[in-house]
Amino acid sequence: MLTDEQLLQYSRQIMLPGIDIEGQQKLLASHVMIIGLGGLGSPVAMYLAAAGVGELTLVDDDKVELTNLQRQIIHQFSSIGSDKVESAGNTLKQLNRACKVNLINRRLTEKELTALISSSGECTRIVVDCSDNFSTRFMLNRVCYNNKTPLVSGAAIRWEGQVSTYTMQPETPCYRCLYEEDSFNDETCAQNGVVAPLVGVIGAIQAMEVIKLICHAGKTITGRLMLFDGLEMEWRTIRFKPRADCPVCQG
Repeated sequence: MLTDEQLLQYSRQIMLPGIDIEGQQKLLASHVMIIGLGGLGSPVAMYLAAAGVGELTLVDDDKVELTNLQRQIIHQFSSIGSDKVESAGNTLKQLNRACKVNLINRRLTEKELTALISSSGECTRIVVDCSDNFSTRFMLNRVCYNNKTPLVSGAAIRWEGQVSTYTMQPETPCYRCLYEEDSFNDETCAQNGVVAPLVGVIGAIQAMEVIKLICHAGKTITGRLMLFDGLEMEWRTIRFKPRADCPVCQG
């Protein structure tokens, strides 16, 4: 049962038909893993903690730098030089003192990630990919598919962003259905730049998808890739299906 304080704290969500008290209880009982606490991970973590997700596991091996502060809103000047997960954890505690935050200050191997997800059973409902490189994205896709764990994936660079959700259920596509593993070179914000609010736009949608998945509300963007052009202020949606030769979900 929700306490009186929780009923007040989450009242604006509880009044929504798609959430209600039952949905809020699901959020409080959920466990979400966020990979990357940079531009995308910042709004994702902050919105999920504020919305009442009961447990967050934050994974990042980087430290806060001055150049991060332009867009990585979970960090502050006082955090420069500290671990990103520690900085993020401190901010989340100020947003929601009841949210349990686990910090992993290293880059996980595929074996470690598999063990972490599988050992959590039903508690780990969703993995959110806020990473900045394709090797991590493909690894997360493999691990999540093998463990049937939903994956919400986002990316942002320059003025453009994209987001999609992979539920890893039969007859739904995975990330590998969309991209060939050897066809991309990593493009970083340090090399190409990124406008600050862009990561907020994409990260907020990722957080929205997580909440909908947990509460079983509405329709997720599974099987759709949403593409955002910030300069033209336009959205495009590409629909895609499982690829017959996908080595992950069709192998």
